[in-house]
Amino acid sequence: MDRRQFLRATALTLPALTMAGQLFAAPASTPRFLLVFLRGGYDANNLLVPYGSDFYYESRPSIALARPDAGNPSSVRALDAHWGLTPAVASSMGPLWDRKQLAFVPFAGTDDLSRSHFETQDNIESGHAADSRGDYNSGFMARLSTVLRGSSPIAFTDALPLSFRGAGDVPNISLKGDGKAVFDDRQASILSSMYEGTALHAAATDGLQLRQQVAKDLQTEMVAASRGAVSARNFAAQTQRIATLMRDRFRLGFVDVGGWDTHVNQGGAQGQLANNLDNLGQGLGAFADALGDEWNNTVVVVVSEFGRTFRENGNKGTDHGHGTTYWVLGGKVSGGRIAGQQVPINAGTLLQNRDYPVLNNYRDVIGGLLKRGWGLSGDDLQKVFPGSSPRDLGLV
Repeated sequence: MDRRQFLRATALTLPALTMAGQLFAAPASTPRFLLVFLRGGYDANNLLVPYGSDFYYESRPSIALARPDAGNPSSVRALDAHWGLTPAVASSMGPLWDRKQLAFVPFAGTDDLSRSHFETQDNIESGHAADSRGDYNSGFMARLSTVLRGSSPIAFTDALPLSFRGAGDVPNISLKGDGKAVFDDRQASILSSMYEGTALHAAATDGLQLRQQVAKDLQTEMVAASRGAVSARNFAAQTQRIATLMRDRFRLGFVDVGGWDTHVNQGGAQGQLANNLDNLGQGLGAFADALGDEWNNTVVVVVSEFGRTFRENGNKGTDHGHGTTYWVLGGKVSGGRIAGQQVPINAGTLLQNRDYPVLNNYRDVIGGLLKRGWGLSGDDLQKVFPGSSPRDLGLV
């Protein structure tokens, strides 16, 4: 195989890794864990809608979603007597809920009250307790990869995220631009090493170097033509590629999705938040479908750095809040329910008269999942989340 043949064989980044994954597959019995990070602080109040609360409708005169109504396609779907699901994800997540493969954990989050995107994101990804923060050389996903045998970690991000920092050579693959994505030197080295000891090693190394230069030239042209605008992305298509990799090769994954900071004209049943949720839901549904039977051996957790203010602001949007709602999905998830500690929703139960309180700390919730689903010992869990108190919500 010469370098031109190698370039054709690796025309798209992710299929190229899939070919490598078939050579270096993780044990089939190893369960998968995918963390989906919604950067920007999504408005969970218009995903899992507290339609049983009159205070919700008083607080959101412009952006509230209508109570369940069979004759109104813009109304929420009742999940129980208190909570409803936005119609934006009804077609994608509704079937998973019906099969009890989807659960929601409201009043979830971190003890960080800075309401800063960057600080709270970093604190979540580090996984440390409040009194141990400040050293961001180790992420909780990195520590998890050291205690999960055969985990084969990967990040579907432009650069290695903080959550995987400290784990050594963890590959990260950009989902932007499909086949035009550029490998940096570290990524190219990792890819080349996958072929070490095989007849393809020389061709892979040479081909990656040529591909780097061609891709950089294309990227420069694209950036100049776009005037700095990001390209449109189809999350469903991306998650199908993620599923291919995680089915054949990787067992521990991280992906982040941006665009959730909805300060202005957020919308209700339609609008920018609804569009983002629709895209996210379709992507997660495609991920489940693409895994096939292996969906039964997979758990996906969707988190965000914080929620939004319960009341809408003067720009028909929402501002940085505190508590949010996590999603837990998987073929064997004990779903079809709203899990974790909850309180009635009224002005008296809001944190600082503005936000959902955090009653279900993310370190304890994820730690409980790992203990029950992966059989991690107390010592291992303390390595992943030092000082945490894992809570088994019976979700796996």
